[in-house]
Amino acid sequence: MNSQSEQNEAIENKKRDSDLLFGDHEEEVSEGGQKVRHRGVYLLPNLFTTAALFGGFYAIVSGMHGNFGHAAVAIFIAMLLDGMDGRVARMTNTQSAFGEQYDSLADMVSFGVAPALVMFSWVLHDLGRWGWAAAFVYTACAALRLARFNTQIGVVDKKYFMGLASPMAAGIIAATVLTLSSYQPENIWAKAGLAILTICTGLLMVSNFRYTSFKSVDFRGRVPFGVMLLIVMAFALLIIFQEEGLLAISIAYGLSAPGIWLLRKIGMIKAS
Repeated sequence: MNSQSEQNEAIENKKRDSDLLFGDHEEEVSEGGQKVRHRGVYLLPNLFTTAALFGGFYAIVSGMHGNFGHAAVAIFIAMLLDGMDGRVARMTNTQSAFGEQYDSLADMVSFGVAPALVMFSWVLHDLGRWGWAAAFVYTACAALRLARFNTQIGVVDKKYFMGLASPMAAGIIAATVLTLSSYQPENIWAKAGLAILTICTGLLMVSNFRYTSFKSVDFRGRVPFGVMLLIVMAFALLIIFQEEGLLAISIAYGLSAPGIWLLRKIGMIKAS
């Protein structure tokens, strides 16, 4: 009887949605052991996601018009906003399956497509087919990375990312563009090196290297003195060298997991 009434209710909802110009979103969630249906989407976290998506879109448009510095900054702003939407959702208890999917699609644009197109518009187009192939490898790896991440939610250890996270990969590309775009490299070997950087960054996203996620960091708790010293040094690098310091920090994070793996292989540090 209950199932029949639920089916009738679902049919009525579909009829009501068909009368709307834009269909409403309905999502089934578990509250207190009971399945409850909610209509609509949460506004606040999805606003941050939309802003991050706009950052990626703006980066693409800026790159197409040759404003590579603006494009790189837009990607970094998208990274900042992307880091905030999930935290805002958890703080306000507004997590949803819709938000997770929307965030993933926005990440694909801002951290998968935008960095590749900006790099291609800046220098990779001079390499012909090799250039667009390098950009495509990065984009495809970002898509694979996000698909793998979505299927591993609630399965893997939250302390680590399996493979380089797409925002961090985008940070490496954006920092490279921001630092070097004013020089406009003309040497073919320099351009080839940037193509290799793009490909390697993409491959790191689909690798099995474990990267620290920083999700378990308790900003209200105590940390070892050495950690605080590293943070101070990172800020000093950014203040003194600015773009170059940002590039150094981005690449250092990208190489951290392969470096730790190599040190374990040669026995310099013990496996955890």
